[in-house]
Amino acid sequence: MLDLNLPPFDIKVKKTGKLYSVFDPLRRKYVALTPEEWVRQHFVNYLTATKDYPSSLMANEIQINLNNQKRRCDTVIYDKGLNPVVIVEYKSPDVHITQEVFDQIVRYNIVLKVKYLIVSNGLSHYCCRMNYETQSFDYLPEIPSYLSL
Repeated sequence: MLDLNLPPFDIKVKKTGKLYSVFDPLRRKYVALTPEEWVRQHFVNYLTATKDYPSSLMANEIQINLNNQKRRCDTVIYDKGLNPVVIVEYKSPDVHITQEVFDQIVRYNIVLKVKYLIVSNGLSHYCCRMNYETQSFDYLPEIPSYLSL
C-alpha cells in the first residue's frame, strides 16, 4: 500500500482469494483493505502509540442519525465519562482535504457536539478546536495528546 505521513507499524493484513483485509483492533475484526482503511489504521495507531489515546475510548464507524438519515463517523474518541470529544474523518491519500471534507465532519458534529475535529488523508492532517461561544473553530498546529484534550 501507500507510504503515509504517519509512523509505520506492524499492521495485520491477510489475503483471501484476490481480496486483502486488515485487522481493525477497535472493531476486533478483519475489514476490507481500502486506501481509506489503510489511512484509518495508521492514524488510529498514531493516536494510540504516539499521542496516548486509549484504544478503549475509541470507536470506528459510529452510526449517527443526521436529519433522519443514517451516517457513519469514521472514528469517535470519548472522554472517561464516555462523552464524545473528537471526531476523525479519513480520506484516501489521493483525495485532497477541501472545504467539502470539512463540511462533512461539521455536519456530523451537529449531532455529537465534540470539542475537536480531525481530518486526515494520511499525508495531510488537520485538527481544529471548536469554540461554541463564538460559533467558530481554531486550527491547531498539531494533534493534541489525549491528556491535553
